[in-house]
Amino acid sequence: MTLFTGKTRKLPKSVRPEEWDKLIEVIPKKDITAIISFILAYGSGMRLSEVIRCSREHFRPNSIFIPESKYGVERVVPVPKGWRQGFLQHLPLNRGKRTIQRKFQKYNSDAGLNPKYTFHSLRHGFATRLLENGVPLNQIQIAMGHSDISTTGIYLKASPDDLLKSYKEKF
Repeated sequence: MTLFTGKTRKLPKSVRPEEWDKLIEVIPKKDITAIISFILAYGSGMRLSEVIRCSREHFRPNSIFIPESKYGVERVVPVPKGWRQGFLQHLPLNRGKRTIQRKFQKYNSDAGLNPKYTFHSLRHGFATRLLENGVPLNQIQIAMGHSDISTTGIYLKASPDDLLKSYKEKF
């Protein structure tokens, strides 16, 4: 697929809302690391490295300040729905990237979701939901911390079913 820059990119694999529900159901309540990391990625669009570095001091009343995102860029993301104040006592997570990725693969498999999903599919799910709910692409770009709108533009092609549905409704 070609998008703005002439580069060929694969469509992102995004965890869907109904899949999110299945994923959360299989996580034992005692695995607070998985719960917190998955909620931050899916509910705020945070990258794994940002999740790991996230601390109590980054939380504002309705947002999370990310002081050093990819390429050293600062950004602000929403506090995820389902976030509990009690989660703050567990931050920072003090876990490595690989540990969290393994937890995701285990629970993804337990939930019977797409085996090609990665932890990053949670972040893609966040962006896809924003787009599907009418958030303008330039605002999604800001939330995702993308420096180039063409990176965010990949989500425009993520759901051909939406195109068909819109076409039927409008024509």
